[in-house]
Amino acid sequence: MKPELQDYEPVRAAPNRRQRSPALADSWQRGRSRPNAIAAVRLQGLSSANLADEMTQLLTTDSTVKAEKPYAKSGHGLSFAGLFFFTFLVYFRPYELFPSLSWMSKGALVAALATLAVFVPTQLALENRLTAKPREVKLGFLLLVTGILSVPFALEPARALQSFIEFCKVILMFIVMVNVLRTEKRLRALILLVLFASCVLSMAALTDYLRGHLALEGRRIAGLIGGLFSNPNDLALHLVTMIPISLVFMISSRGLLKKTVYLCCSLLLMAGLVATFSRGGFLGFMCVAAFMVWKLARRNRVIFGGLALAIMLSTIALAPSAYRSRISTTSDDSAIARTDDLKRSILIAARHPLLGVGMDNYILYSNSNKATHNAYTQVASEMGLGALIIYLAFLLTPLSRLRKVEHATRVGKRNPPLHYLAIGLQASLVGYMVVSFFASVAYQWYVYYLVAYAFCLHRLLTVDGLDGAAKTKPA
Repeated sequence: MKPELQDYEPVRAAPNRRQRSPALADSWQRGRSRPNAIAAVRLQGLSSANLADEMTQLLTTDSTVKAEKPYAKSGHGLSFAGLFFFTFLVYFRPYELFPSLSWMSKGALVAALATLAVFVPTQLALENRLTAKPREVKLGFLLLVTGILSVPFALEPARALQSFIEFCKVILMFIVMVNVLRTEKRLRALILLVLFASCVLSMAALTDYLRGHLALEGRRIAGLIGGLFSNPNDLALHLVTMIPISLVFMISSRGLLKKTVYLCCSLLLMAGLVATFSRGGFLGFMCVAAFMVWKLARRNRVIFGGLALAIMLSTIALAPSAYRSRISTTSDDSAIARTDDLKRSILIAARHPLLGVGMDNYILYSNSNKATHNAYTQVASEMGLGALIIYLAFLLTPLSRLRKVEHATRVGKRNPPLHYLAIGLQASLVGYMVVSFFASVAYQWYVYYLVAYAFCLHRLLTVDGLDGAAKTKPA
């Protein structure tokens, strides 16, 4: 009965189950939901034009990422250090550059084992499970299953088993990346390390070409180091995937100095791509350029597309005559051999549709004792048509995630660096899918790093984006 207490609204108790109508029960449950509370904060102040877009993004948020614990974000610091050092060894291979470091020839394997030894207990302590389970991880495990099932039916099981063991290393480190890359700083640090390595490789390729060091049949350069980049076609594939990332870093960076550095990196990567004399690399770069123009020039695509085409044509005109001759030639011995292996691998895949002929065993069926030179028929012929479907889903899933990131960051111009990086990674995946049509790289590291980057970027939006909106938007 006190007057000073009459202005306060009385506290309403939750209705019991007997009193609740279905509509009231549903409303009560939604009101208790934290994600919906965050969504309400996030949608406040938006115009009606953007409201539907934001609601769509909220409803499509990945449930596996949404449940991440807050303290897990800062974990895995030591695991990331191991991953960073492992990536350094994979991309630089210092024991090949400096003979005095030959004792480090097994350094990548030791670094991987040490990283796994730290990662497993840390992951169990943080989340009480060995790994997050997004679709990409599940598809990676399915590829491993199809790979091991193909071993007993291989013409040379020992050869297939060895390839499977190497592929296990790729998938295991991919899982580490998916769980460890949890912050934008870590993501950018790992990408910048790979970008720096790409610039070094491009400089070496350009220098070898200018000096006439043509180690491959006296006509083409060989990579500075072995492993992933000894073959110029594989080096070209990697450069095609890094050029769009360097370009979007240039666009999103602030300051003239940073923009100049990233522009120089982009031009250096393009020059290195030309030095490889890779026809597949040229086709992949053309597709990447068209995709970037389509995404970035949303209003004047015809004008910017024509400008990009003019720049490409002028670049080709200024390129060495030998390069122009190679990219216009489709009837030399190399092209004929690749066409023959493409047809042969399709035939082998049709004859062994269930489990293939075993990992790394197609070469035993080849007419010219060569690999398939095609990542898609490599998977189909060596692990079966089911594995090909899994592999295609593995490539397309990150594209779907990146489109969501691109759309969500475009609304209200939220976080432009993530917006442009999402576009750049989409272009990188498109470039990989084009160039890998001419290279047997399905079991190599290239695409697995890109897919891990894409998942990390999506997690930054779905977890940090929601939390950040709840903290910064006015109530």
